[in-house]
Amino acid sequence: MILNVSGRTDIVAFYSEWFFNRYKEGFVDVRNPFNNNLVSRIYFDDVDLIYFCTKNPRPILNKIHLIKKPILFHVTITPYKEDIEPNVPNKKELIEIIKKLSKIIGKENLVIRYDPVFLSKKYNLEYHKKMFERLCASLEGFTERILISFIDDYKNVRRNKSYLNIEDFTEKDYQEIGTSFKKSAHTHKMIVHTCFEDKNLIEYGFDQGECLSHELAYIMTGKKYKNWTARKERKCNCVEMVDIGVYNSCKHFCKYCYANFEEKQVISNYNLHDPNSSLLIGNVKETDIIKVRKK
Repeated sequence: MILNVSGRTDIVAFYSEWFFNRYKEGFVDVRNPFNNNLVSRIYFDDVDLIYFCTKNPRPILNKIHLIKKPILFHVTITPYKEDIEPNVPNKKELIEIIKKLSKIIGKENLVIRYDPVFLSKKYNLEYHKKMFERLCASLEGFTERILISFIDDYKNVRRNKSYLNIEDFTEKDYQEIGTSFKKSAHTHKMIVHTCFEDKNLIEYGFDQGECLSHELAYIMTGKKYKNWTARKERKCNCVEMVDIGVYNSCKHFCKYCYANFEEKQVISNYNLHDPNSSLLIGNVKETDIIKVRKK
């Protein structure tokens, strides 16, 4: 089993104490987002690999050594400012944090996500090209892979259209991003690719890849996994993962986020968080049905 920590919220940034409490206890409970009374119990003995997704690895740096499992980090760093990412750390500080993380876990276990890309008058094509080159130059030798994605039409994106002011991509825009980003990445000894995107930019020089490929999962665990069935409609080729996060619980409040779509609910959920609970948000109830999730 591969644990996703987490695509639904930034557990590393805001709930790392809870995660390590669960790791020490040996299990974690996850409430089904579509069935409120159903709880999955996952024992860490059944976990082969922990896949961390975060915008701020700082809270976990001094505790990584406690994890006796293979780990892979995806760290998101974008060129956007406080108008789009109100609570994300300063990008210069984040670069230094990423370098420290790379030294701890190894650059082969660290993927940088430039995610998502959108165009506006403020964040135009030339801006992205310049900032992506700067990012690659800053992290040369600290990662081998950068993953790109493009903004999607999520509920939260539509709600925040006055902040984002998104402009449509043209085919020429995709071509310039593909050729420019590929040149920057390859110059600084990195591969650049997309995953789960309608425009994968392979025709403009991008490499082919996934967030977590079957090949990499096998290298890290020695095991084979099914495809991620939650994405079967879009034919994603990532391996199957189990997300232990909760929607509407990330306090970064990024204006483009798919996992936050009600900011009042984020505050409410955050206030329900108990670092000693087996659940990320709230506690197990007597009426809950707990089922152990096997490999």
